Amino acid sequence: MSQPVLLVALAGVALILTIVAPFGTGEIMRALPRLAYWAFVVIASYSIGFAANASVTGGLARRIALAGALTSLGVVPLVFLLNGLALGHWPVGAGDVAGALVLAGNISVICLVLAGIFQVAYSEAETPPETPPDLLDRLPIAKRGPLVSLSVEDHYVRIRTLKGEEMVLMRLADAVRETRGVPGLQVHRSHWVALGQVRGAARRGDGAVLTMSTGPEIPVSRANVAAIREAGLLPR
Repeated sequence: MSQPVLLVALAGVALILTIVAPFGTGEIMRALPRLAYWAFVVIASYSIGFAANASVTGGLARRIALAGALTSLGVVPLVFLLNGLALGHWPVGAGDVAGALVLAGNISVICLVLAGIFQVAYSEAETPPETPPDLLDRLPIAKRGPLVSLSVEDHYVRIRTLKGEEMVLMRLADAVRETRGVPGLQVHRSHWVALGQVRGAARRGDGAVLTMSTGPEIPVSRANVAAIREAGLLPR
C-alpha cells in the first residue's frame, strides 16, 4: 500500500465500479455512498487477495486454484457483512438465500480469474534476469551478444556471437568454463557450440556437421555424435 502506483490503480478501479455500478448498486446507493462502498470493497478485497496469493505454493495451476479459493473465503463473507451493516440487507428468506448463492458464485469466479492474473504476473516478475556469461566481458562492447560458438585457432579462441566475433588469447577449456549459464556442448576438441544457435545438423562420414545461426559450419567429431544425438540435434 506504500506504492503510489498501486494506490492510483485501486482508486481507478473503485471509480470505475462506482460509475458502472454492478450488482445493482446503482439502484440502491447514491454516487458518494457508492464510491465509499466500492473503495472499501476494492481495498479490502485486494488486501485479502494479496495475502492469499503470497501464501500459496506449488505449480501454477495449483497456486491459482488455492489463491482463488482462499480469496473467495475471505471476500464473500466480507461482502455479505458489508451489505448487511451498510445496506441492511441480510439473506434471510428463501429468495434472498438463492440470490446470495448466485452472488457468492459470481464473487468466487471473479476471485479465481484475478488469482490467475496475479499468479501469472508474479511468476513473470519473479523470473530472475538472465546473467550474461563471464566470457562476454572479454569482448568489445559492440560485439557482446548471444554466444554462438567457440573455435580454437593456434593459441587463441575465436568467440562468435550474434553481434560479431573476436580472437582472445586463452585455452578452450577456460573459455567453455566462462560460458556458464549458456546451454552448450563441446562437439570437437577445437569447437564448442551454443545449443540454442544450432540451425541444422547432418552426418558427414564418421562424424557430423552443425549449421549455426551465424558463422561457418562446425564439425562434430565421431566421439561426440552421440552427445548431439542426445541433445536432439540428430534423429536417433
